[in-house]
Amino acid sequence: MKKKFRSLMGKSKSKSAKSKKAQQQTSSNHQQPLTGAVNNDVQYIQNGMGNSSDLVTRLFQIGTDYPVQAAVIYTDGLVDKNFVQNFIMETLMVDIRVSDQGQNPLEMKDILTQMKDRSLATSDIRELTDYQTVYEEILSGNTVLLLNGFMIGLAISSPGYESRSVEEPSSQPVVRGPKEGFTEVLWTNTSLIRRRIKDPNLWIESKKIGKKSNTDVAVCYINGVANDDIVQEVHRRLDKINIDGILESGYIEELIQDETFTPFPTLYNTERPDSICAGLLEGRIAILVDGTPFALLAPTVFIHYFQATEDYYQRSDIGSLMRLLRFLCFFLALLTPSAYIALTTFHQEMIPTPLLISLAAQREGVPFPAFVEAFMMEVTFEILREAGTRMPKAVGSAIQVVGALVIGQAAVEAGIVSSAMVIVVALTAISSFVTPAFNMTISIRIIRFGFMMVAAVFGLIGIILGLIILILHLSSLRSFGIPYLAPMGPFIASDQKDVLLRLPFWKMGERQKLINKKNVVRGNTSSPRPPNNKNDQ
Repeated sequence: MKKKFRSLMGKSKSKSAKSKKAQQQTSSNHQQPLTGAVNNDVQYIQNGMGNSSDLVTRLFQIGTDYPVQAAVIYTDGLVDKNFVQNFIMETLMVDIRVSDQGQNPLEMKDILTQMKDRSLATSDIRELTDYQTVYEEILSGNTVLLLNGFMIGLAISSPGYESRSVEEPSSQPVVRGPKEGFTEVLWTNTSLIRRRIKDPNLWIESKKIGKKSNTDVAVCYINGVANDDIVQEVHRRLDKINIDGILESGYIEELIQDETFTPFPTLYNTERPDSICAGLLEGRIAILVDGTPFALLAPTVFIHYFQATEDYYQRSDIGSLMRLLRFLCFFLALLTPSAYIALTTFHQEMIPTPLLISLAAQREGVPFPAFVEAFMMEVTFEILREAGTRMPKAVGSAIQVVGALVIGQAAVEAGIVSSAMVIVVALTAISSFVTPAFNMTISIRIIRFGFMMVAAVFGLIGIILGLIILILHLSSLRSFGIPYLAPMGPFIASDQKDVLLRLPFWKMGERQKLINKKNVVRGNTSSPRPPNNKNDQ
């Protein structure tokens, strides 16, 4: 048996070594330069892509007197065929004449210069010298032009793939504010940011991440406002990513976050351009990924997840009231089930006598303790929520309504749970939906079960210990070196103007000091307080 096992291990190692060697040979072959023979180059590219059916190659002649063989290569579905037909093919086949005797304006050696400067009606043309860059351009939605006798190819920008139009974001709707949301196209998203911040200091630096996917990733920040050290740290972490493919910004969020083993998100994600622009003006760095409408914002702090964009579109008193309501709902969603368990199990003397008698009458026929009762209801609600999310829209809402009403009422009538527990679970669920950031809502749902367990064992003392541990854990977190509880821990008095309350704009004349140390004063809030009455005027 040992000999068979060793032989099998040896064979598997040899196979893996052969596969690695083959991959290295393939990658090294792709780095080879173009040969200059169009037929050979086209054949090599077709073989390298497995003669894929969506790879379109077109061989044709340029010029009439002394024709030059050329080839156009592109991926069907990723390019604009009308552009390729009218502005590349027709231009090269009809408008260009080639002569090797100097009789016509175009000499053989100047054909590439003629194409780039006078013939091809496009603003983005790049030269290619090896097969690897040819593959990248073809798979990025560009058209590659190869000429016989030239070891340089041209990549012509001609993207024309289907994309979703700009629509209202579904994850963060607002009553008052912009209705535009990011799409799955990277450069559409950057244009939405450019429309709102018309500043030449808004720098957008792009890179490709993923060995197989070659996903376009853009890093956006305002030069002179963003912290240079944080910008360099973002680039360093992105450059260290070693993975086959990036299919969504969640890949990058998990690979560059400071702390892995925590239920709390340390990078803020949103599909709202105005939210990203607000973060950029604060000195944060945005990370946009091609193929997803969710952009990342770094660094982030705990208070950021309770600041809705609508707070700044309403008056300051209304925005402050809504924010205080969110903090109240945060504690309700986190502690309501555990407080009910602790009070009904260990601390009945803290409940008013009429209410205690009512609760005791409701629980008289319930066979389970309060913890088991709450645990069953919470798990049932999580199942209903997940089912409503995964089901089609036409059926999902019906599943949620029927599940909440029928199952809840049936459970009470069957004596499995009490009516008070149904109210507690409903209040907890509704409170969790108030948090603007969905990923923070998930964190609350996870931690809630931990508080329920400690409340069932230790009562209110367990809840207090759980809160202390939770605060210690939050204090230990960092987001690109910034304390997660800033500006409350460490406490910065000048940064409290936009934490629990949202003061008027004329009061918020400075950016947060921990995030931005170089350009603290806001340029557009230096005006004095507006007059309140005729005497001030």
